[in-house]
Amino acid sequence: MASKRVFIFDTTLRDGEQSPGCSMNIEEKLVMARQLERLGVDVIEAGFPAASQGDFDAVRAVAQEIGGSAVCGLARTNMADVERALDALKPAARGRLHTFIACATSCA
Repeated sequence: MASKRVFIFDTTLRDGEQSPGCSMNIEEKLVMARQLERLGVDVIEAGFPAASQGDFDAVRAVAQEIGGSAVCGLARTNMADVERALDALKPAARGRLHTFIACATSCA
């Protein structure tokens, strides 16, 4: 029988960061991550470590601090991105890698 549990995968620290006026520094991301953990979020996608040193540092800081929720790093499907994300996630009690295939689309 299938489980009826809903798992929450939150992208506030990564995708929400891209909304105008929503850029956060590391301390603000840690405050948000703590609140998400207190809410019982299952997975916190902390950022895209290959995008910048700041994103790497933020993912690492969240990974060091959060123990109840899984901490996730986003990576394209290339070894450099994957290795960068895994390095940022090393201190995580429950690390997770989220990969995607980047592709270009065109509109006709």
